[in-house]
Amino acid sequence: MEGIGGMTGYCGAAPLPTEWISRWNFDPLLLLGLMLCAAFALRTKHPQIAMGGVALLALAFVSPLCALSVALFSARAVHHILIVAVAAPLFALGWPSCRAHSLGLPLLVSTVTLWLWHVPSLYDRALVDSATYWVMQGSLLATALWFWRALFAAPAVPAMLAAILAMVQMGMLGALLTFATQPLYQAHIGTTLPWGMDQLVDQQLAGLIMWTPGVIPYAIIAAFVGRRLWMRAGIAA
Repeated sequence: MEGIGGMTGYCGAAPLPTEWISRWNFDPLLLLGLMLCAAFALRTKHPQIAMGGVALLALAFVSPLCALSVALFSARAVHHILIVAVAAPLFALGWPSCRAHSLGLPLLVSTVTLWLWHVPSLYDRALVDSATYWVMQGSLLATALWFWRALFAAPAVPAMLAAILAMVQMGMLGALLTFATQPLYQAHIGTTLPWGMDQLVDQQLAGLIMWTPGVIPYAIIAAFVGRRLWMRAGIAA
């Protein structure tokens, strides 16, 4: 994908519908990184769970989803959700924190990080510059992992509140994208047309993905923590 200053994005050019399924990414450095992640996952407290996170990273970066997210902002929304709301909590469950920490700062930092990378100028830069792209992906994963580890180590009440707040911020970001009246991202100008939709429709679809399926992991964890709290209250009674 040619962009700012003639630079090419990490996942390559935006694919056409007839070719995207063949666009696997076997970048040696990426595969080495995934192998190191797998080696670390196997040494965690719950390696099978942590390996699930590695598998999702492979899905995000090795599979044709990487290329598809160059063409469609809605695919990028799926990509981000897989990282921050599915892979990160799996890593956090596999590598639990030894003690409880304050939840406020991890929640704030992970939220600000997610929202910042949806600022049009930063997002566009990440799609055309490989270094910025990996800063985006690394910061999203690292801050989400920090948040989930803190949440799983926290007492039930603050953990449930944090999960609800995280769900709300994801939904708010999705709503802003859904109700935007004009396309926001130059990186997707013209890339959605071969897929049968204009850029604004794709952007609204991305918002709906974040607003609905994107909040499901947070809702599940909030419900699980709430159930645990309810059961403890019942036992105490």
